[in-house]
Amino acid sequence: MASGTVGTSAHGAGASGEPAAGSGSEYPWLFNAPLDLFAFLGSTAVAFGLLAMGEPLGLLGEGTPDWLWVATILMIDVAHVYATGFKVYFVPQELRRHPWLYGLTPVLGFGISWFLYQQGPMVFWRALAYLAVFHFVRQQYGWMALYRAKEGDRERIGWWIDTAAIYMATLYPLIYWHTHLPRKFFWFTQGDFVALPGWLSQVAAAIYWIAIVAYAIRVAVRAWRDRRVNPGKEIMFVSTVLCWYVGIITFDSDYAFTVTNVITHGVPYLVLVYWVQPRDDRGESMKIGNRWIHYLAVLWGLAYLEEFLWDVGVWHDRSWLFGTPQDWTSVHSMLVPLLAVPQITHYVLDGFIWKRRARALTRDGVS
Repeated sequence: MASGTVGTSAHGAGASGEPAAGSGSEYPWLFNAPLDLFAFLGSTAVAFGLLAMGEPLGLLGEGTPDWLWVATILMIDVAHVYATGFKVYFVPQELRRHPWLYGLTPVLGFGISWFLYQQGPMVFWRALAYLAVFHFVRQQYGWMALYRAKEGDRERIGWWIDTAAIYMATLYPLIYWHTHLPRKFFWFTQGDFVALPGWLSQVAAAIYWIAIVAYAIRVAVRAWRDRRVNPGKEIMFVSTVLCWYVGIITFDSDYAFTVTNVITHGVPYLVLVYWVQPRDDRGESMKIGNRWIHYLAVLWGLAYLEEFLWDVGVWHDRSWLFGTPQDWTSVHSMLVPLLAVPQITHYVLDGFIWKRRARALTRDGVS
């Protein structure tokens, strides 16, 4: 995309959590069958549809076109960062529960970012890139953990197999990327990844295929022997494998990386935040908006405002959308770390607000 949001040119039916067997209504969906399929299968289908469209249009060898940048980076990637606000900063009751965590996270995020930027812009961008990578990898593990919890899967060997498979599905493409620099795409800015020796990719590839095969065998054995099926989890996993492999390894293309990386990362998260309603002090559900369009309108407005400041003051890439560029170079040391705060806050808090061990996801929260 360059990915991860900043300066990019980035969890109904089956609510009982019982193991799946039989009709589709008994499967352990996170949300419900249509919404799970939309979030994971639908986003993957759109990504690969855009990928297929990019080949005949000659887009694979170019950077991300403006229309795709608006649809993916602005409306999905940047917007999903602000969705965290609907779980924290737009919910007074939640703010009162953990005031120090929610208050200090953006403050410390700015302070650390400012310090890193003083050491040199590349020091800042590299640190932010690896924080973003950690977030992207951990989100895929988070989906796996939520699906396992929803099913009630507490088999120890199964946890090891699932964990190894989901981590290798993301880590191997990243290691390949690091061992094949430079690429025609980057995370935030050219040179933000550190080159690694080629033999690491070969070792990672062997572990990757072992983990994938072990996962497939476990799914087949459970389906045949135990008649246990978790279609949402398998779709999420296959989506992760395909998108990360194709977007990073198969193609050396900014366009390919953007469509496979942004859509499948941001769309499920937007669905998750809208689905899991915050609760008030009495434990009652609080609606975050009467309609989903209100939810998206707030996110898109905040995303536009942030990217307006990035483009006018820093990047100067899209005057057709954001207006006349300004020379704010003298304040970049403050402006750039400040504009990175929403993203850093999202990365950090995401690890806290969704961490629930052995608990099932319901319409009114993770309970």
